[in-house]
Amino acid sequence: MTAATHSTLFPQVPDSADAVLEGLDPEQREVATALHGPVCVLAGAGTGKTRAITHRIAYGVRAGILQPSSVLAVTFTNRAAGEMRGRLRQLGAQGVQARTFHSAALRQLQYFWPKAVGGGMPRLIDRKIQLVADAAAACRIRLDRGELRDVTAEIEWSKVTQTVPADYPLAAAKAGRETPRDVAEIAQLYSVYEDLKRSRSVIDFEDVLLLTVAILQDRHDIAEQVRAQYQHFVVDEYQDVSPLQQRLLELWLGNRESLCVVGDASQTIYSFTGATPDHLLDFRIRHPGATVVKLVRDYRSTPQVVRLANGLLAQAHGRAADHRLELVSQRAAGPEPGYTEYVDEPAEAEGAARRIRELIDASVPAAEIAVLFRTNAQSETYEQALADAGVPYQLRGAERFFDRPEVRKAGIALRGAARFGGNDALLDDVVDLPSQVRAVLSGEGWTTEPPAGSGAVRERWESLAALVSLAQDFAAARAGATLGDFVAELDERANAQHAPTVQGVTLASLHSAKGLEWDVVFLVGVAEGMMPISYAKTDEQVEEERRLLYVGVTRARERLYVSWSLARSPGGRPSRRPSRFLDGLRPGSTGTVGRSAGGAAGGIERGRATGGTAVPRRTQRTPARCRVCGRTLTDAGEMKLMRCDGCPSDMDEGIYERLREWRAEQALRSGQPDFCVFTDKTLMAIAESVPEDYPELSRIPGVPARKLKLYGAAVLAICAGRSTAQDDERD
Repeated sequence: MTAATHSTLFPQVPDSADAVLEGLDPEQREVATALHGPVCVLAGAGTGKTRAITHRIAYGVRAGILQPSSVLAVTFTNRAAGEMRGRLRQLGAQGVQARTFHSAALRQLQYFWPKAVGGGMPRLIDRKIQLVADAAAACRIRLDRGELRDVTAEIEWSKVTQTVPADYPLAAAKAGRETPRDVAEIAQLYSVYEDLKRSRSVIDFEDVLLLTVAILQDRHDIAEQVRAQYQHFVVDEYQDVSPLQQRLLELWLGNRESLCVVGDASQTIYSFTGATPDHLLDFRIRHPGATVVKLVRDYRSTPQVVRLANGLLAQAHGRAADHRLELVSQRAAGPEPGYTEYVDEPAEAEGAARRIRELIDASVPAAEIAVLFRTNAQSETYEQALADAGVPYQLRGAERFFDRPEVRKAGIALRGAARFGGNDALLDDVVDLPSQVRAVLSGEGWTTEPPAGSGAVRERWESLAALVSLAQDFAAARAGATLGDFVAELDERANAQHAPTVQGVTLASLHSAKGLEWDVVFLVGVAEGMMPISYAKTDEQVEEERRLLYVGVTRARERLYVSWSLARSPGGRPSRRPSRFLDGLRPGSTGTVGRSAGGAAGGIERGRATGGTAVPRRTQRTPARCRVCGRTLTDAGEMKLMRCDGCPSDMDEGIYERLREWRAEQALRSGQPDFCVFTDKTLMAIAESVPEDYPELSRIPGVPARKLKLYGAAVLAICAGRSTAQDDERD
């Protein structure tokens, strides 16, 4: 079995339910196997929450405990739902519904409308802003473009918080809303907007949820039909649930408790849309018997990035901050975050573009670099700077990959070649799949070298190049794959919105970067007035801005660059200062770092219903201390070694090298990366302690029971200077 067979893009489907659990850490495994009763997963950034919940669904399906058609997994974006469907497909759990709240509700509304209401369902409008403009005209209220957008947002907020027009003024005041116009005017516009919708027989996206809720509340027979169909629910990003979505979820559930929710209060960044972390934080109150699992092992970011992220939250205040999770990096050390001050915004953009050009020239893929900013208006300066530096880029939030015209045309061409390839002169001299795809796409504009500059021509080439790259990965993972197989793979990916990687630096707002990650992240414009944004006035608004920066920091896997400028334009007054959120964290700054510790540790709490009262059980964890100097250890690598990185090592170099050679053989035999057998730090810990028996070996962090059973005999043989072959024969 070759390593290519285990490509991360095209992994082999696990051959059993137990195989689905392989590679999960103890907390993730607890999530995956907790299939009964309510489960709440508090998952920090980069801790593998999507992995945990998709493996939970797949394990339940593969073990025969869950019927695929009875599971409904809901999240908040089409991209996230598509990714979930793609992962479930790779785990052999086809047939599970993974949708957004709106998509699931719309499907039910379309199906039940004739029975519940009768006749045809009203037309769904994609954008409500024109209807709001018509309402303003009818009220003789003049709104500029910004006010029109903001009033539309107020109407959306009112609907997801289930606020009717007459109640808007009081609700807005109670919520501390910064309203773009007088609250009475907005209430009037909202009322007329609703009248116009009725007169034109149209509904908006919020109506989809409201109408579905109304039908399920009023028609018990329909509600029971839905509950008979869906018996197990998984909700991702639960901190972003609005009151309306929570009500819909409660109606789906009925009086059952087969619910798993996943979220992180420290990543609540959409409260302006009505999202609230209260449902996540109050889950244990509503479900006293719930199992609560905390994921804090950060597999995404280096200890240096994680240290900054933890430092940001250590200064936070409020309810979400009280429930923050202290991340523990599981990665090797990397470079410290870089901090740069520029004279003005164009200089900042040019500086970022210059450094990005250097990274790409040093073989860092452009697709693994992102520039993140607070507002979309900042994008143009960076687009120009990257174009001037000859760096390809893509705008996050642009048209979905499989909806692009060039991708649709390429799909048609590939499908035709798959059917009639024997009569296609382009394919006469090519035999392998990647060559066939390159030959077909050359007729659509793909060339071996990218076009110069940026713009539409470059973007089309990048789309086709992504398909060529995908074909290479597909062929490497599936020997003997045909062009027809590749077309079928594209169709499945299009249905799941599982897009391939486009080679270009990503430009994105911090809000749209949620859920994504890159090797290198540039956080730009991190200055007062932009971060926090100038209109964040209340303590709650400022804390949400802090959480937004935390989300940006935790997008970086290896390298993080933070920058700000003193003036907006060349020659402007240098009146800006770095964001207050960086005080005490960036080199040379002063300020209190806040609570250096005290975030929730990872672990499991199981609720037990005893006479209606929950009895939580916590896993007890004593602080890990360096066995040389006695300092408390927090870094995952240091905890494995049970000593500080700077303290002297007494490692047996000979045993360490024999362990590395043995690990390489095991990894080759199983088709896994080396670290899946044991990490370097675990091997170092073994070589330092040289265990003599199973109890001593089991006490080393990084040697769980499963690995002790698999590899214990061989490891102990190496430590004792014996041949591993002899122990293998005895086993």
